[in-house]
Amino acid sequence: MIGFFHMKKGDKKQIKVAELFAGVGGFRLGLEGAKGSKHGFKVTWSNQWEPSTKKQHASEVYELRFGKQGHSNSDIAKVSIKDIPNHDLLVGGFPCQDYSVARTLNKAAGLSGKKGVLWWEIHRILREKASDAPSFLMLENVDRLLKSPASQRGRDFAVMLASLSDLGYAVEWRVINAAEYGMPQRRRRVYILGYKKGTSLYKEMTKSNEINWLQNSGITAQAFPTEPIVTTSFDLKGDLAQITSEFNKGLKDSPFRTGGLMINRKVTTFRAEPFYEGGFTVIKDILQKDSDVDKSYFVSEKSLKDWKLLKGAKKEKRTTKSGFEYEYSEGAMIFPDMIDRPSRTIVTGEGGSTPSRFKHVIKTRSGKYRRLTPIELERLNMFPDGHTIGATDVKRAFFMGNALVIGVIKKLGEELLKRL
Repeated sequence: MIGFFHMKKGDKKQIKVAELFAGVGGFRLGLEGAKGSKHGFKVTWSNQWEPSTKKQHASEVYELRFGKQGHSNSDIAKVSIKDIPNHDLLVGGFPCQDYSVARTLNKAAGLSGKKGVLWWEIHRILREKASDAPSFLMLENVDRLLKSPASQRGRDFAVMLASLSDLGYAVEWRVINAAEYGMPQRRRRVYILGYKKGTSLYKEMTKSNEINWLQNSGITAQAFPTEPIVTTSFDLKGDLAQITSEFNKGLKDSPFRTGGLMINRKVTTFRAEPFYEGGFTVIKDILQKDSDVDKSYFVSEKSLKDWKLLKGAKKEKRTTKSGFEYEYSEGAMIFPDMIDRPSRTIVTGEGGSTPSRFKHVIKTRSGKYRRLTPIELERLNMFPDGHTIGATDVKRAFFMGNALVIGVIKKLGEELLKRL
């Protein structure tokens, strides 16, 4: 494996990382903070571009924390492959939108996605890098990726897996809820690891018994243990256009469970039940002292009834623009949030004082209600205090709603370091 990394004799391996869709640097913090990684993971190139806004808030914070060298603030679709330096590990939490509509082309590479579908930018980099494509992949997304779209459950993930197989990668994935492994936020995300043909991990995975890899010897199994499992297997057949049009058509459920692997288009998948015996971090463990919190975060008596109303159960008649009447209902949410448990998932709309169903509100020891501060939101994602300083408080909350729990990345990174 030494040949894959850039190192001097006697040095530890230096694994060069490219970070796509970097946000404010969650992958970077997790990997470069992994134990033993002082000379291990090193982000040498990153890209962050927000198409919906002129001011590039996240990119500016990224540059404030890590510097401008090696950072790209350009539309990734317009970045030439020659401007992306070779690297060993490609990482990114690619945006969850219109994942994978593929069609056959008469010319070029035979594969295209809808305009703006950023999964295909990952695919482009891997394809155009060819023999220089990274040895390893670590990707993150919302867990609904495994069952989208509603009309063809699992099709999007099937296209991704098949395309990675065609590019020479074996893949394992797991849906991980950070709170189930002691971290302070209930945030379920799917983590996808890829190993290029020719690497030691590819060879190890392809020679291993699938069940043993998923339960014992795989990277995700070592980092995030599970209870004994039952698996199912199937093959991904046809070219990408055929998978796009035919996969799971007419069936109600996705065949992809919360964990699995794929080798040469053969999928083995299982329902992962977490096994964890360590301690847990809860909301009260990450709270600032009330005396350190700006008064604007406290809920006034006047607005408290609005918060309670929005958090309560609802059942009402609604009418669509076309005149169709239907009955809308939603259950009550716990109010205030219980501070002796991990938090709910942070959402991008967490910031601002306007009452909302989804924002967190806690009750302090003094009996007052208040929202969570930017520092507390950073702590729920296990970021350093003040990491997002430089942006407004509303933007800081938005960043954390878009971010990942870096403790998950750190643990995955540590397992990779052990094996490399």
